Parts: sequence; structure tokens; C-alpha cells
Amino acid sequence: MLKRIFVMAMLVIAASIAKAQTKSENLFYMVNTPESFESFRANVSQISIVCPQTFLVSKEGTLSGSVDPRVLSLAKANNVKVMPLIVNSGFDQKLLHDIVSNPVARKRSIEMMLEYAKKYDLDGWQFDLEGLSIRDMADFTQYFRETADALHKNKLQLSAALVHATENVGGPTAYHLFLYENWRAGYSFKELSEIGDFISIMTYDQHTRRTPPGPVASPEWMEKVIKYLLDQGVKPEKLSMGIPNYSVHWFTDYTTERGGFANGRSAKYPMVQHLLGQNNAKKVWHEKAQVNWAMWDKDGVFEYLFIEDAQSLKPKLDLLKKYNLRGISVWVLGGEDPEGWNVLKKETIRK
Repeated sequence: MLKRIFVMAMLVIAASIAKAQTKSENLFYMVNTPESFESFRANVSQISIVCPQTFLVSKEGTLSGSVDPRVLSLAKANNVKVMPLIVNSGFDQKLLHDIVSNPVARKRSIEMMLEYAKKYDLDGWQFDLEGLSIRDMADFTQYFRETADALHKNKLQLSAALVHATENVGGPTAYHLFLYENWRAGYSFKELSEIGDFISIMTYDQHTRRTPPGPVASPEWMEKVIKYLLDQGVKPEKLSMGIPNYSVHWFTDYTTERGGFANGRSAKYPMVQHLLGQNNAKKVWHEKAQVNWAMWDKDGVFEYLFIEDAQSLKPKLDLLKKYNLRGISVWVLGGEDPEGWNVLKKETIRK
């Protein structure tokens, strides 16, 4: 009798754990640094897709780059898909225009994607082509369509990392207008999601060095982005939610050309700990932003740190469950709070 009760209790516990978790395609970006590689190696069992940021495309459509053979070996052994990023260097807008508006360059780049895919036994590619002008929407979409057709014929996947948007208007300030015309409006979200296998939406950089201090990505703002895309007709199963694992530190800066100005820079988790210790600062939970933050003064001038850590990850993953999204796209391996992996393991089951 006691054995039966124990078994039933264990089944109830297992069911409650399964209910708390959700299946997620966990995509992680990586760069060519020791920290990024070591994080991939240590946590490969929780990763579904790895996207190395190691390929550039020139204005002539020439691809250049490589994939670390150790990454390929680890990925194959752990059933992880490898889909490198294709990047326009510096997210240069003119460079991107030259590529997407030139049919010869588009064709050349697609042919090289196929060649590199064969060389490294890749599973596909992800476009990370940023700084897209509103004027280049049609050409970008055509380029994506041509690429998808070629890759799908060769049983390869294609996705795109797209800059966030919350509405299809210029916005309330000159800053919002700048973002709209030069970073957001060139992407036809619904069409791109239908052409490719999925899209990774950059639900991060809510605040940057160009803005006042604030969270990298508050769940409230992230939800606004997600709802906008879903309202535009993007299907949940085609939408991977971006998650930042870096923090941002705001401080005063100076150059001869600009004089004094406010600046911000991203900070990996070890740097977060260093800044807090160096300035004898205590992190405090920001209820509205759902992140920890800290403030201190340097000779009377305030500095700010908005922190992404294990505690801020949980409310973001709640959005994944709430909207039944495809998964998450995390930037970037090697800078995260190590405890975040425990949260991810508790909240998601890798697809």
C-alpha cells in the first residue's frame, strides 16, 4: 500500500514538473572567443541550434568565414544543428543595399552558402543583416526568398534574425523615427516568417547607449513586440524570442571631437560582478523592468547598471509559455550568469 502511494506521489510530482516546463528550440549565438566556446561545450545538452557569428558577406556577394571544427564535432555528437550567421560587416547600410539590390551578388552569395554548407555539413543559415533601410524592403525580401528556395531544395534551413518593432509608424520622437526608417521598417515580418523556416526576433536592446539608462529587455516591452508580430500574422510556431544574457553599464564619457557625453556599453556577467564590487554597489530588483539594477556615483556623477541574470530570465521564459512560441534565441554564449542554465533546465525541455 505504501509502495503504491509512493509511486502515485512520484507520478504527481513528475506531472507537475512536466507542466511547469515547455518544449523549446533553444538557439544560442556564439562568437570566436574562448569564453563562447567553453560555454558551448559545457552546456551543449541544453542547446538545440548553435549559430556561430563567423561569416561576412561583401558587396559582391562573396562569403568569407569558417566554423571551428570542435564546434562541428560537439554539435554532431549532441544532435545540435549548426546554422551560422551571415553578417554585413558593421551592419553597414550601404553595404547591405549594394548586396540586396544586385541580383548577381545575391546569386553569388547563395551559391557560396551551398558550397560552405557542403564543406562543413551545415544544417542551414541565418541572416543577420542589419541596418536595413525602409527603401530596401522589396529587395531584401526577394533575396530571402531566393535563398530559401535554393536552401530548401538542398534540404537546408533558413531563418533570419530581425530587429524588433512594436508598431508600423514612425513613433513619438526623432529617435524612434530613425530606428523605424533605418532598422525596423525594411523587414516584412509575416512574409519572411512564411518564406523561411522561422524568424528570431531581437527582443532586446530596449535601451542602448543612445538612450537614457534602462533595462536591456523588460518582459513588459518584450511582450509588446511579440504581440505586434503575432498581430501582423506571424505564427507562434515560426517565432523564436530573443533573450539577452548581457547587461549594460551607463557612464560619462569624453572625446576631443564630442566633448563630454553619456555612454553605455554591454557588460558580461563577470564584469557585472566586478563593477558591483569595485563600486561597493548593491543590486536591487526593479519591479516594473523585472531585472536587477544598481546605481552609484563617481565623483558626484551617477552611473547605472541594468543587469541580466538568472533572476531576470524566469519572467522572460514565462512569455515563451504564454504565447506558445517556437523557442528562444539567446545572444551570446560566454557572457551569461552561470545560474541561468539551471533556470533554463527547470523551465524548458530542449526540442
